[in-house]
Amino acid sequence: MKLATLRTSSGTRAVRRDGDLLVDLGYADLGAWLAAGSPAAPAGATTWPVAGADFAPVVPHPAKVICVGHNYTNHIREMGRELPSYPTLFTKFADSLIGADDPLRAPAEAPDIDWEVELVIVIGQEVRRATESQAEAAIAGFTVMNDISMRDWQFRTVEWTQGKIWEASTPVGPYLVSPDEVGGVRPALRVSTTVDGEIVQSDDTGTLLFDPVTLVRYISTITTLRPGDLIATGTPGGVGHARDPKVYLRPGQTVVAAIDGLGACTTLVEAG
Repeated sequence: MKLATLRTSSGTRAVRRDGDLLVDLGYADLGAWLAAGSPAAPAGATTWPVAGADFAPVVPHPAKVICVGHNYTNHIREMGRELPSYPTLFTKFADSLIGADDPLRAPAEAPDIDWEVELVIVIGQEVRRATESQAEAAIAGFTVMNDISMRDWQFRTVEWTQGKIWEASTPVGPYLVSPDEVGGVRPALRVSTTVDGEIVQSDDTGTLLFDPVTLVRYISTITTLRPGDLIATGTPGGVGHARDPKVYLRPGQTVVAAIDGLGACTTLVEAG
């Protein structure tokens, strides 16, 4: 099942993809639909064509966006760090999120803009201190994020948050895809990033140090996870900041963060 939050002339709607159509699920967005228990679409639901659809962030107003750093071995090594014993966590705000095809306005204050393709877990059930089976059941599905990072701000201090939370900087979507369509709750999916058609990142989510179930168990020990919460699982090697010389995104470039079976975030960088 593929689900999304669609922008329409009368506001956003939670939708299910059915072939070439998007079927209204009866709620304003996927966060509200998940919180209601993921009910079936009402009889005679309104539909919209997939072609030309304007996708909002897959969950526009998540209560929590929790991100994991240092979760692919090759990325950890290119950044010159040791393999961690525990997940490295930081957070984003809902105001950071944009739709999968929305442009990114490059902030004049932050010229060192980097790309980071990430598999994102979408929580479908409330869970705290999850067992293995509870963590598996809590995963509604997966989506794509490009964790755009303002590296000059990120590395001003040893704490990363200020480089990760810029407003309207983080594409996420277009679809929430249920685990049954991608091989379960520990999927092995190719992830990639291209900049103006050149491949800059390529890896497989099967190589994550901390897999989705492990992350749900770990994070739910700290705080209650609720329907619509997002967990970004980290990025593989190939980021611009780790190159010699360093490479950053510039206005006029197009960056595509893609995951097989889930879709892609296609982002035009515009002058701020």
